[in-house]
Amino acid sequence: MGLLTAAGAATGAAFASLAAWLWLTFAQGMFWRTDVRLPRRTAPARWPSVAIVVPARDEAGVLPRSLPSLLAQDYPGEAEVVLVDDGSTDGTAALALRLAGEEPGLPLTVVSPGAPAPGWTGKLWALRHGIAHARTAHPAEPDYLLLTDADIAHEPDSLRELVAAATSADLDLVSQMARLRVVSFWERLVVPAFVYFFAQLYPFRRINRPGARTAAAAGGCVLLRTGAAVKAGVPDSIRQAVIDDVSLARAVQRSGGRIWLGLAERVDSVRPYPVLGDLWRMVSRSAYAQLRHRPVLLAGTVAGLVLVYLVPPAALLAGLVSGHPAVAWAGGLAWLLMAGTYLPMLRYYRQPAVLAPLLPFTAFLYLLMTVDSAVQHHRGRGAAWKGRTYARPSDA
Repeated sequence: MGLLTAAGAATGAAFASLAAWLWLTFAQGMFWRTDVRLPRRTAPARWPSVAIVVPARDEAGVLPRSLPSLLAQDYPGEAEVVLVDDGSTDGTAALALRLAGEEPGLPLTVVSPGAPAPGWTGKLWALRHGIAHARTAHPAEPDYLLLTDADIAHEPDSLRELVAAATSADLDLVSQMARLRVVSFWERLVVPAFVYFFAQLYPFRRINRPGARTAAAAGGCVLLRTGAAVKAGVPDSIRQAVIDDVSLARAVQRSGGRIWLGLAERVDSVRPYPVLGDLWRMVSRSAYAQLRHRPVLLAGTVAGLVLVYLVPPAALLAGLVSGHPAVAWAGGLAWLLMAGTYLPMLRYYRQPAVLAPLLPFTAFLYLLMTVDSAVQHHRGRGAAWKGRTYARPSDA
C-alpha cells in the first residue's frame, strides 16, 4: 500500500509539474521570448530636455566605466547629469568630478543630500534630491528624467533612442533591463536565470499592453516623463520601497501613465559578481521583500519552485529507476519545456545551450537564497545593502 501511495504521489507531482510548464510556456505572456526591445521610433520635431539622475553610494570601482558613457551621450537636445553622492566613503564624488573634467561632454553636477530621513531607503532618498535639483536648478524643469544606476554603462545613442521611443509611442515610462555582466562561472550559471525568472513573474508583453494591470520596471535604466513623476508623487509615494523599480512602475501606472519594459541592446551593467557570495547577497537582500515579508507567501514560493523546477528531473530519474514510464515521460517533457524556454535567454546572454538543462540546479540556489532572505529578515538583517538595513515598511 505504501509503495502504491508513493507511486501515485510521484505520478501526480510529475503531471502537475508538466501542466504547470504547459501553462507557463503558452499562457504566461510568452515570457521566455527575448524579442521585446525598444518599440518603433522616429525622431521628434523637438528634442525634449533631459536630466540624468545617478544615485551613487561607494561606486568608485565602477564609475570609470559607467559615468563617462553618460557624459558622452550624443543627444540632440538639452541634457545634463546629476550624480547624487549617497554618503560614500570611497571618494565617489571626487572621482566623478575628476572624470567629468578629463573629457568634454554633458555638464555634471554632484549633490550630497546627507543621511536618509526616517522611512526612506537610501536610493530613493538620493533620487528625491537628484530629481529636486534637476527640477529647480534651471528656469524650466526638464521634460524627462533618466534614472540610471551608477553601474550602468550606456552606448552613445542610448538616451536618444530612449527619448525617441517615449515620444513616438507617447509613453510616460520607458525602462530597459540592462544586460548584466556574465564572465565568471557563477555569473554564467545565475545571471541569465535571474532575468528569466524576472520575466516569468512580470511578462514584458503584458506590461506593455495599453490598460495592463501588470507593472514593473528595471531600476538600472528608467526614462520617466517629469510630469508623470509629479502626478504619481514619486519618489515620495514609494519612499519605503526596497524593490523600488517595480514600485515606481506601479505608481506611474496607477496614476494613469503608460509604461513600457523590455530588454536592452546597448545598455550594460559593469558591476562584477565574480563569486557566488556576491550574487547570493544581490538576490537575498530583496527576495523576502518581494514576498511582502509574509511567511505564507514564502511557503508557497518554496513549494512552487520545488514543483516547477525540481520535480521534473526528479520525476524523470524516479520513473526510469522504478519502471514507471508515465512518470518518466511527464518529468522528461516538463524538463524539456523548461530547458527550451530558457534557451532564448541564454542566447541573449551569448551563453552555451548546455547550460539550459542545469536550470533546476540554479532554481534550487534561488530557493535557498529566498529562504536565507527570510531568515536574515527575522534576524534583523534583512534588506541589507552597503551598510544599511531596512525594516519592513510597516515597521519603518
